[in-house]
Amino acid sequence: MSTDAIVLLKEDHKEMRRMFKAFQEAEEGPASERRKLVGQILEALTVHTYLENEVMYPEVRRLLPDLEDDILESYEEHHVADVLCAELAAMDADDAHFNAKTTVLIENVLHHVEEEEQEWFPKVRDALGRKELQEIGERMIALRRDAPRSPSDAKAIRKAMDAVTA
Repeated sequence: MSTDAIVLLKEDHKEMRRMFKAFQEAEEGPASERRKLVGQILEALTVHTYLENEVMYPEVRRLLPDLEDDILESYEEHHVADVLCAELAAMDADDAHFNAKTTVLIENVLHHVEEEEQEWFPKVRDALGRKELQEIGERMIALRRDAPRSPSDAKAIRKAMDAVTA
């Protein structure tokens, strides 16, 4: 398994795309199936954004000050996703807005992922050496096991609040 931070984040992105597709295929199905899929999406996003906000973004911000605007935009995109995740976690899957809110979350996350993978990650890879990306990745791996799994977890809420003031 690679410890390269960008490879790890791209693996998360791939898994999220798979879950998004599963939700879209189940959109007309039973509420219990949609709730289960959204629960998995919320957990994956909570862990992923926590790792980015706690490790990747601060390190890139410190090491590559020229990417400050990209980092700040990413924090704001995470904030929007955090709000949607918190709302979805509290919603019943039978709610008339559940599918629409999930679709908006998916669209926002896919936009964010596309920007990271097409614009942000290449700049980071060009500027940082392999060793630095592996060290960042190792920190993310170590933090993953204790990362919050729910948008209502105290660590996830603190992460969301810190990101707004970053």
